[in-house]
Amino acid sequence: MDAKRLLYCIALLAALALPNGVQAEIYVFVDKNGVSHYTNAPTDSRYKKARLEELNTEPGRSVSARETWQRGRRTTPQNPAKYEQHISKAALSHEIDPLLIKAIIRTESNFDPFAVSSKGAQGLMQLMPGTARNMRVRNPFDPAQNISGGARYLRELLDSYNGNLALSLAAYNAGPGNVAKNGPLPKIPETKDYVRKVIHHYRSYQQNAGAPVSLSKNITMGKLVTVN
Repeated sequence: MDAKRLLYCIALLAALALPNGVQAEIYVFVDKNGVSHYTNAPTDSRYKKARLEELNTEPGRSVSARETWQRGRRTTPQNPAKYEQHISKAALSHEIDPLLIKAIIRTESNFDPFAVSSKGAQGLMQLMPGTARNMRVRNPFDPAQNISGGARYLRELLDSYNGNLALSLAAYNAGPGNVAKNGPLPKIPETKDYVRKVIHHYRSYQQNAGAPVSLSKNITMGKLVTVN
């Protein structure tokens, strides 16, 4: 990762970290694989403090904390439609309905490419650092890389769970180690709520499209109605 891109990620993360008018303190280090790690509570001497400065994100345009935060809530500076090309490409590559990918992004980050969860999940599809590395995602805040990596991970889960979408989504949220391959959904309230939300958004997108737009292979759609 070049210095300009690294600074770009640092500055935008800092903008997301704190509300208007508060100086962000974000720490970063780049590991041997070129993956950047961010935190506001460093536990390793490799982390170095990064200071938020206004930084160009597009030619002729800059973004600041004031633009990124409004009334204490994180906003999305980009139109979700800007990700359609990346979604379509990932859907075709991994044989997944693009509307399903879109539903996951809406549930995970609400189309905020710089979203970071309290557990450290990053980007549009909220990839954990370890998952991002496994999916060959070098910059989790790059929409194309994040969507490609998230779709690839979802495809692996779908194959692992024999196409059972509910279980695959549960594993995406809670981790495969917490979801039995032939069992019911784990009794984790957050995970059950997550599966419901993704399926709700997925069905909504299908209805708005007028008909299912399916590129998905080996997905057991009947399982969707048994999420309790």
